[in-house]
Amino acid sequence: MKTRFTELFGVRHPVVQGGMQWVGRAPLVAAVAEAGGLGFLTALTQPTPEALRAEIRRCRERTDKPFGVNLTILPAIDPPPYEQYRQVIVDEGVPFVELAGANPRDHVPVLHDAGIKVIHKCTSVRHAVKAQDLGVDAVSIDGFEAAGHPGEDDVPGLVLIPAAANVLEIPLLAAGGFADGRGLAAALALGADGVTMGTRFMCTAESGIHRAVKERIVAADERSTQLIFRQLRNTARVADNAVSREVVEKLSAGAGFADIRHLVSGARGATVYETGNLDAGIWWAGLSQGLIHDVPTCAELIARVIAEAEQIITGRLREVVDDAVPV
Repeated sequence: MKTRFTELFGVRHPVVQGGMQWVGRAPLVAAVAEAGGLGFLTALTQPTPEALRAEIRRCRERTDKPFGVNLTILPAIDPPPYEQYRQVIVDEGVPFVELAGANPRDHVPVLHDAGIKVIHKCTSVRHAVKAQDLGVDAVSIDGFEAAGHPGEDDVPGLVLIPAAANVLEIPLLAAGGFADGRGLAAALALGADGVTMGTRFMCTAESGIHRAVKERIVAADERSTQLIFRQLRNTARVADNAVSREVVEKLSAGAGFADIRHLVSGARGATVYETGNLDAGIWWAGLSQGLIHDVPTCAELIARVIAEAEQIITGRLREVVDDAVPV
C-alpha cells in the first residue's frame, strides 16, 4: 500500500504511532518500526536530554528500521530545555521529528539543516496551512475524537480531514478515532495519506503501561472519556475516571486552574501507567476505545489494519461499484 507518505518517509505501511507522554518508549517504538510502521519516541517522557539520547540508542538496539522522536512544545512556567532535546535529536541522526504544540517556526529550519523530515500535529485547517507555509514535510491533523488536546473548534475527522486535504499539497496523516483497517480505508478515501494512532498503540503487547490500563481500554466504550479544561480554552480528552470527573465538576462550578492543578499533574498521570491504579490521576484516552477489543502485538495489529483496509478497498467497495445499476 503506497501513498505519498510512505514514499516520502520510506516506511512500508501508512500507519504511524504518534508520540504519547509516558508511553512512547523504545520497546513500543521499535516494535512498530519492525512491523513496517513509523513509531515516535516521546522526548519529554525522558527526564533529561541525555536520557533521551540513551532512549534513542536503546531503540536502535532493537531495530535497524527508521523511527522518529516527538517533541511537544507547550507553554510552561518552568519550561523544559527544548533546544537541548532538539540538539540530541540532531546529534543522534534521528531521521524524523513529530512537532506538536507551539508554532514550529523556530524548529523547522534547524531540523531541515540536519536532514530531518518534520511532521507537525495540528487540530485545524488554518494551522495545517500555516505549518505547510513554514516548510514542514507532512501534517498530522487531529479530529475532535482524539485523545490529548483536540483544539477548541470541535470539528470531527469526517469533516476536518477532507477540508484539510482540499487545501494542502504536502502529505496528510489523519488522527483521532483510528483503530482498525476500516479507519485507514476511510482516511484514504477522505484524502489522507495514512493514519496516526495513539490509544490503539497504548493497548498493544509492547506498550509499557500497566496491564490494568490496557484492560480498562478494552472494556471501555466510545463514551468512556471526559473533556477537561474546556473553561480554560485548553480542552483535553482523557479517560473517564474519578479524577477527571472531579476536574470537570470543579471547573464547571467556577474553579480556576490553581484549584485543580494538584489533580492534573503529570506525575499523577504517570503513576496510573506505572501502577495500574486507574484513579491515581488523569490519563489520556480517545474515543477509539470503543473500537479496541484486544491487546495484540504491534506486528499483529499493523498486519490486521493493512489487511482489513485492503479487503475493504479491493473487496467490498469494488463490489458496491460493480453491482451498481447504471442510471
